[in-house]
Amino acid sequence: MVTPQFVPAWATEEGQQAAQDVFTAAFGGVGPQVLASAPGRVNLIGEHTDYNGGLCLPIALPHRTFVAARARADGQVRLVSGNEAASWTADLDEVAPGAVSGWGAYVAGVAWALRSEGVPVPGFDAAVASCVPYGAGLSSSAALECATLMALRQVVGEGWNGPDLRTDEGRAWGAQVCVRAENEVAGAPTGGMDQAAALRCSAGHALLLDARSGQTEQVSFDLAEAGLELLVIDTRAEHALVDGQYGDRRRSCERAAKVLGVQSLREVAGADLDEVLGQLPDETLRARVRHVVTEIRRVERFVTLLRAGAWEQVGAVMDASHASLARDYEVSAPELDTAVQAARAAGALGARMTGGGFGGSAIALIPRGHAAPVASAVADAFERAGHDRPAFLVAEASAPAY
Repeated sequence: MVTPQFVPAWATEEGQQAAQDVFTAAFGGVGPQVLASAPGRVNLIGEHTDYNGGLCLPIALPHRTFVAARARADGQVRLVSGNEAASWTADLDEVAPGAVSGWGAYVAGVAWALRSEGVPVPGFDAAVASCVPYGAGLSSSAALECATLMALRQVVGEGWNGPDLRTDEGRAWGAQVCVRAENEVAGAPTGGMDQAAALRCSAGHALLLDARSGQTEQVSFDLAEAGLELLVIDTRAEHALVDGQYGDRRRSCERAAKVLGVQSLREVAGADLDEVLGQLPDETLRARVRHVVTEIRRVERFVTLLRAGAWEQVGAVMDASHASLARDYEVSAPELDTAVQAARAAGALGARMTGGGFGGSAIALIPRGHAAPVASAVADAFERAGHDRPAFLVAEASAPAY
């Protein structure tokens, strides 16, 4: 039997100290002015619906990215990370879409987006430390962007002229700033769920996000009371959003919406699905639309069952979501399918891939206290299948960026 590897979350003090230590070592022994952090996320249900104006239901992870920063007077951005071998440097005046690349684009992109909103962001030094696994589909990029946003709010200080980031309205604005950084500067064509989760989730709750209106609702998510827990399986099959596959799915949905004469596929979610599919010219578009429409309905069903405490049925909705993502949206991978099948066989009420797919992570709803045996069963299945060894997290609905 393979011993599973669990990735622990850092305590706040531990994460802050890690970022401080990286900063001090990199920048001549001078400490940072400010510290901020933001969480990764897992999406319980509602995959590839955000950029279609649909519904999704993420929670914030206890695993966070920490940023330590200090203002500079010369307009330079200098970045270091405990997770990256190379530092990253740019002139902030030259940061723009298509002008920078690499991991630092996610940080400098936030500064660029804030400046485009009229916020007087100066040059800055920053150090990053994170326990959010990279490439796992757990939104490490949005955690980095949103931690940067909160750090730059403090760096700007009294000169801040943007919305109040202590309010939900201000955080909704901040999420859009971070989406612009990711879409336009880093070049990843994601929707807004990840940034909304990092900034607008709350501890003990899932965030029901309506991507069309931007409205949110906090839905109680107390697994301990139900005698359950959520196991996250990082397949270690790297999840990348800038390799074209994610963008291809998004363009297919945009093409289908144009054929159907609607702004987004959310507008057909309540229509007769067979009639809608009959208007599309090929099976690929029909499959993509079928997933999006049924996934939006699954979010609604999931929330209804969650509020009723009907956990066995919640698990069945998770199973149906994975089947749709694998069959109709074609974003699963052998590692994800192995993780889901092994978790179910080991006693999970339901399991599904989470995040954009093409690798990344899966989640399994399991009886409380069963994380170790279920993880062992999954790790054994990976070894038999010849996959790389997975890693595991236990997800509790946690706090947003601060």
